[in-house]
Amino acid sequence: MKTPLNTLPDWLAHCEQLHPKNIDMGLERVRAVAERMQICFDCPVITVAGTNGKGSTCAMLEAILLQAGYRTGVYTSPHLVHFEERLRLSGEPVDAAQLVASFAGVERARGLNDAEVSLTYFEFSTLAILDVMARSALDVVILEVGLGGRLDAVNIIDPDCAVITSVDIDHTEFLGVDRESIGFEKAGIMRTGRPVIVSDPMPPQSVLDHAKEIDADLWRFGVDFNVSGDKQQWGWAGRGRRYSGLAYPALRGANQLVNAAGVLAALAALRDRLPVTAQAVRNGLAFVELPGRFQIIPGEPTLVLDVAHNPHSVAALAANLDAMGYFPTTHAVFGAMADKDLAAMLVKVNPLIDKWYFTDLPTARAESGARLLDKWQAQNTRKDATASVCPDPQQALLAAIEAADPTDRIVVFGSFYTVGGILKDGLPRLHAKHMPNI
Repeated sequence: MKTPLNTLPDWLAHCEQLHPKNIDMGLERVRAVAERMQICFDCPVITVAGTNGKGSTCAMLEAILLQAGYRTGVYTSPHLVHFEERLRLSGEPVDAAQLVASFAGVERARGLNDAEVSLTYFEFSTLAILDVMARSALDVVILEVGLGGRLDAVNIIDPDCAVITSVDIDHTEFLGVDRESIGFEKAGIMRTGRPVIVSDPMPPQSVLDHAKEIDADLWRFGVDFNVSGDKQQWGWAGRGRRYSGLAYPALRGANQLVNAAGVLAALAALRDRLPVTAQAVRNGLAFVELPGRFQIIPGEPTLVLDVAHNPHSVAALAANLDAMGYFPTTHAVFGAMADKDLAAMLVKVNPLIDKWYFTDLPTARAESGARLLDKWQAQNTRKDATASVCPDPQQALLAAIEAADPTDRIVVFGSFYTVGGILKDGLPRLHAKHMPNI
């Protein structure tokens, strides 16, 4: 007799046992179950793919559309602390009870007709989240691709508008070893005759070629839309639409302007179905929030949280740290997955970090703190830098606080698990040396 599955943790544990692989690229199985469940949407769908910038793009779309009065549904992954973060309905995390009901629906559907369909954790949970969204009377659905695009589970839904953010090297074992191969996988979310927003200023040729091949309506940064501005404000101009005197997005970092440009292009492309006012754009960009994206928490010392987890995003983090101004010492809490290009990540940020605190993470995919220390030592040329190993992100942060002066800064990065480990008990507020309140 099967153990009853009554809670969300029950269902998540169940999903982890169903398939021999964590990732199994392909849409046949997940599409078959979605068809049995009759999952479909009668509102506009925006699908967002890219190496970095997906979460920020989804958050800005959501913020503007909420300001315009629409009922939004946003699916992003992974989560930082709680699984319910993966689905926001009208800006709020989904209730676990709704997820439990839809997880049960997926389980019934995958076992129909005596032909049980094996689903990965991501596929199973994606179907449950899509089912909740389909039942929620939404005005607009925003879907973030988990991995790649062409074969990602969210791609069973045909988007009315596709957005492709930055394209860089990551997940090479699944997507290919160069930008052209990876770009082709991202381009798989495009649909014939429908707009695709490419906000990467230098996209791979494979992205442009695929848009032409399937006759998608290509909107390209620097060609079909562009930005201008000074230190105080910026403007956007695209096909038949123009915004001026905009405040910079509340999400920090130079890369966020490129993401915001793609967001405004997507909204311009969908303006007949989802009209938004200039005031909604201004307010949405001013109020948007997204934890863990160059999130600066004032205090003594200053704390910076960033989920940067590949060389491209770590390079952006390094540039943003460099632009913050002078801090006597920069401490870094770093934990990361073993399958990342760790040497490249460390090299990009090493000149800015004076004291490292390498940490273990609670997942088998993670590199151990001791191995991270070894990799750092192999490429470190700074005689004045120091490093240590800690068992978890919380203890690494405490060690950094203990060593820091009030005018220093601490940056936490490398993985969603690293930042999530800091946020699991709430937002840290560092008040003074030796007086953490976490």
